[in-house]
Amino acid sequence: MKKFLSMLLLCLLTLPVFAKNSILVIGDSLSAGHGIDPNHGWVALLKIRLQENGYDYDVINSSISGDTTSQGLARLPVALEQIKPQITIIELGGNDGLRGLSIFTIKNNLHRMIALIKKANSRVLLLGVRLPPNYGLAYTNQFQQMFTDLARQNNISVVALFLKNIDQDGRLMQSDNIHPTEKAQVIMLDNIWPTLTALLQK
Repeated sequence: MKKFLSMLLLCLLTLPVFAKNSILVIGDSLSAGHGIDPNHGWVALLKIRLQENGYDYDVINSSISGDTTSQGLARLPVALEQIKPQITIIELGGNDGLRGLSIFTIKNNLHRMIALIKKANSRVLLLGVRLPPNYGLAYTNQFQQMFTDLARQNNISVVALFLKNIDQDGRLMQSDNIHPTEKAQVIMLDNIWPTLTALLQK
């Protein structure tokens, strides 16, 4: 019995410890803080704003620069099991689009991610981005429409233009014209804040 209790205590001590209420952000370089100090990225700013507004939520940033929807889908189950988030923010798809992957493939991966999150009893917020115009009008329009279609089909929250007022302003974009500057991070947070707070109050 003593040995069993010791083993049980050891298992409990080695389990990941997260706040009672948590938000999981699973994304790519836009959420990982590429090219800037991650401590000044929009996810870090979200942690501060939640505290300032009296929301008792931890924020776990599971964002990796360069990640595609297939990579996010592959690592999502473990993240959901470990963190058990009340809200999951999906910020993926941009790298798929920049690679010219089929809309069907991207949409299917995101749909499967949404299904996993809902099965884990976590509320979903999907963040959409738009592609540079050189990818062609038909592809860029289909890509942009994909996010609102997914939200409607799955009855989830969406911010279709995560980089609104940013991605078409050269002063707020890094030299690669893909990643926002540090100054733009608060605007990114402002873009999602109304939709996120609605989820927080459910």
